[in-house]
Amino acid sequence: MDEFDLIKKYFQALTKNNPSALKLNDDVFFDKKNKIVLSIDTYNEGVHYINFKNPYLVIKKIIRSSISDLICKGVSPKYFFLSGSGNKKNFNKNNLKKISKSIFEEQKKFNIKLSGGDTVNSKKTSFSIVSLGYSKKIIKRNKVKIGDDIYVTGNLGDSYLGLKIIKNKSKISRDISNYFIKKYYLPELPIKFHKYLFKFANSSIDISDGLFSDLKKLINNQKVGYDVFINLVPISNNLKFYLNKFNKKIQNYVSNGDDYQIIFTSSKKNRTYIKNLSNRINQKITLIGTITNQSNQYRIINNEKLLKSLNYEGYFHKF
Repeated sequence: MDEFDLIKKYFQALTKNNPSALKLNDDVFFDKKNKIVLSIDTYNEGVHYINFKNPYLVIKKIIRSSISDLICKGVSPKYFFLSGSGNKKNFNKNNLKKISKSIFEEQKKFNIKLSGGDTVNSKKTSFSIVSLGYSKKIIKRNKVKIGDDIYVTGNLGDSYLGLKIIKNKSKISRDISNYFIKKYYLPELPIKFHKYLFKFANSSIDISDGLFSDLKKLINNQKVGYDVFINLVPISNNLKFYLNKFNKKIQNYVSNGDDYQIIFTSSKKNRTYIKNLSNRINQKITLIGTITNQSNQYRIINNEKLLKSLNYEGYFHKF
């Protein structure tokens, strides 16, 4: 079974008397009374990152992917707790200095504070991180409305190509390779944008497992569907160049996650406001589709041709 079936079958019922757990169907814990918003993630070597040869970049990626869970809810992260497991080879003096420098820079960049954690000896590295913020409300999943526009921030797909390059599965020039590798390790979070979500977003999620996978999670408890127009999905000029040069399909690159941009839905009446906001704060925000009244009908449209959504469901942990 996949991770979502596992949670639903064995653990969801345990939160029956705990509304703050949101039925384990969102990215965060939300204690409305105390205004606490919290997320937790675990990252394992060989699964979430290939190896620990560059601890400086691995730690940055871990921190950014964690606080992204809060940002997509409209919440500013304030504190984080980081636990790490490894051995004396992984956590030698040189690596520990790099880890410390990485944390220092991320704290400064995102105005967050390291507040605790734990260390454990193990053969391979693994990190668990808790991110915490305060808010009176959040933008939840499963609150889309029929007819809503579907938007995404930033560009998608760069990170996946970066991963392929790191794995030596794609060979291109060094300059452009470095661009994609940087996008893999250092996602550009829409940090200036998230505080405006409450003005127009009905529902939102960040893109960690892939565009279509996460969009499906966004609406999974609702009897609705979506139409996404693949030609509207935003990609960088570098990725566009790569796809054209090597005759690759965009849907294979935007559906594999690690982008950490925000997908959100909003009423059509907000189009002008969102367009003006995009220009005002210099944040790319792209309208890519619509929520339909067709229950469980997920359509990816490429120049009036339908693609099979099952082919682009992104990453899932299997058990």
